[in-house]
Amino acid sequence: MKKYIFGTVIAAIITAVLVIMGVMQLRGDDTGAGGAASGNAAGQGIADRPDCPAGPIAGVDLECLGGTDTGDVGAGEGNHTDAGITIANVWAWWCEPCRAELPYFDEVAKSHPEWKVIGIHADKNAANGAAFLNDVGVDLPSFQDSHNSFAGALGLPGVVPVTVILRDGEVLKQAAQPFTSAAEIEKTVKEALAG
Repeated sequence: MKKYIFGTVIAAIITAVLVIMGVMQLRGDDTGAGGAASGNAAGQGIADRPDCPAGPIAGVDLECLGGTDTGDVGAGEGNHTDAGITIANVWAWWCEPCRAELPYFDEVAKSHPEWKVIGIHADKNAANGAAFLNDVGVDLPSFQDSHNSFAGALGLPGVVPVTVILRDGEVLKQAAQPFTSAAEIEKTVKEALAG
């Protein structure tokens, strides 16, 4: 009888711990999801990431995910995201199509330094977002959007991935689709710029 009670108590404790960990994950409290702690996020366990160009993006101010807002990223007509051509890819760490397409955005950023190619992580768990980018080997500067402010301000559909092409802060095109190559992204951007 004592073994049965002891086993039941141990099972209850393990279940409680797993439930608490699951709730913390859903709330975004799990800051240990990959990467070393970074001083840029006040010790929140967010992995270091590349610095972001100065904001806002289409009038929306967002924090840099794992980096700082420097204004040193990108070329175009100034280092501000609302100057020149900006390609903003809205993604989330749990999104499989995002995992597949983000390396293509990284490739486009490297082959088109005249464009500011950035990511916007649309999930409250910044630590998971930074770890996700590091896991897939993407160097793209990304902003953190815990409250979906960017999507709300621009009236984007409630899906990820979504890509927004902007000229001087004005939206030229929204593409709510996963891209399957860097060439497909380049073609979409060039069509939006020509239109």
